[in-house]
Amino acid sequence: MSYFLSIGVFIDGGYYAKINRALKARERSIIRVKALFSYLCSEIALQEGVDVTTCQITEAHYFRGRFRVREAYDKHLLYNERKFEDTLIENDVVFHYKHLREVERPDGQTEVIEKGVDVWFALEAYELATFRKFDYVVLITGDADHEMLVRKLKALKIHTVLLTWNLTDVDATSALLSDEAAQHWELSEKTDSNPELRRRLLYRLREPAVTQLGDNF
Repeated sequence: MSYFLSIGVFIDGGYYAKINRALKARERSIIRVKALFSYLCSEIALQEGVDVTTCQITEAHYFRGRFRVREAYDKHLLYNERKFEDTLIENDVVFHYKHLREVERPDGQTEVIEKGVDVWFALEAYELATFRKFDYVVLITGDADHEMLVRKLKALKIHTVLLTWNLTDVDATSALLSDEAAQHWELSEKTDSNPELRRRLLYRLREPAVTQLGDNF
């Protein structure tokens, strides 16, 4: 009888994009999705004391707000979005999008509104965890709004890992969220102490990041 550990991965797209923007600004690099997934499996295998081949990401989902096609075209975002979607498809990641809205504030500034994505993230993660019976759920987010999701996953007796990569003080992970998770893996700490891991996880851009991929990759 074959046995393997089932891993579900849920990515907060806004948070993930924030990490990539900071990495591009600092060192003209972005995260390799395939390498990140391999790292998750190897770390879980190590702590479970099993062969890495028995740890499988059986589902991976990405949630993000995005502009309608005309707005994306006007903002020169279509190439960036399609290029990133190719990366998600190549790694069997299912993407979930809701449209963004732009509203003009009383002070004349334009504000981008993202409605419902966090709720969708939580509902989908909980529903899939219920039906798929994951052994591990990895949440790539730092948003305090997901505290109750982690608490509900714990009630299902699912080992929940919070994966973050804080590159600025502004993006510090919510303490409430971190405390609820069974484990919190902070990649800035792990990569600072392990240069080889950093090289493995990051893809070095050949051209200046701003011109090649833009701010929304």
